[in-house]
Amino acid sequence: MDSTAESAEAAEAADTVDGPFAECVLCREPTEYPETHKGVTLCPVCEWHEAQRTACSG
Repeated sequence: MDSTAESAEAAEAADTVDGPFAECVLCREPTEYPETHKGVTLCPVCEWHEAQRTACSG
């Protein structure tokens, strides 16, 4: 295996979270972020709704 494939596997492993997930700040559902994630955490549904609200309607 070359170093490029090894680094890609390491990046994929770092992206997966096995531990507890943070709660959405709006609906309290689990998010895709670990509990240690800093900042506002939204579940996928609330992220989509927020994007719809802030999108330019112009």
